[in-house]
Amino acid sequence: MRVNKLIDLWTNDQPAFWIRNEELTFEHGKKLAQTWADFINVELEHGPFDMTGLQSFMKGLVAGGPTKSKHKTPAIIVTLPISGRDRKHIEYNHWMFEQVLDRGVHGILLCNAEEADAVNAFVEVCRYSFQKIGADKGIKQGKRGNGGQLEAAQIWGIDPKDYFHKADIWPINPNGELVLGVKIETKRGLQNAEQICKVPGLTFAQYAPGDMAMAFGYPNEPTPQPPEITEARKKVNQAIKQSKIIWMDGVTEENAIEKISQGVRICSTPQLKGAHIVPLVRNDKP
Repeated sequence: MRVNKLIDLWTNDQPAFWIRNEELTFEHGKKLAQTWADFINVELEHGPFDMTGLQSFMKGLVAGGPTKSKHKTPAIIVTLPISGRDRKHIEYNHWMFEQVLDRGVHGILLCNAEEADAVNAFVEVCRYSFQKIGADKGIKQGKRGNGGQLEAAQIWGIDPKDYFHKADIWPINPNGELVLGVKIETKRGLQNAEQICKVPGLTFAQYAPGDMAMAFGYPNEPTPQPPEITEARKKVNQAIKQSKIIWMDGVTEENAIEKISQGVRICSTPQLKGAHIVPLVRNDKP
């Protein structure tokens, strides 16, 4: 069994489902340890950047565990208030990546990915500097430093020395337990979608309909979709599929089977209905 449940699912070609959480307390962590979902998105892009709260929440997950699947905690994927606009944005804010990783999370979803070199920098700041796996594919030296591994290792339930090696990116490192993803949600990101999705070390990607609609001048995703929105979604999804990274997309009870047959492996669902969709597409129970 892997530390990160998502990797267990994906290596068996199974879809993963998630819920969002913004309440960062120990007690809420204990409660969500038994969630039906495979992973929890901790929303720090728009919510407070609360590391004390995240620390308490992670400890609560451990206290309320193990999960129904016998993992120590659900996988935790964090979104940060950082734009993937360019390399400088990532490097100037590298401390945020290090802070959340040191709390023991299992992955990060980068918002507003707009160019491949920004995503290259994203991969670099999330890796320890001693890692050499992937250098032959163009990945530069990592920038994550020594010092925060004790707390993260306790959350994962492993020795700190083992954490150094396991806290690397899957699947570029087959033994890694971290996953990195991007949201493509601007016109510039759309223009560079193919190059973004081909960045070595990237695990998954998502077309973000709300912000992309705003980029085209709509306050919300319009229904029915105008041709430019349909084409934008199509282009991003094709880039994801062609790069053979994990595809994240929205699903409903009505289209879940079709979407998963098309290749979606991270399923965004309405919070209250997601648990009802899992039995439709997986043999296990939520």
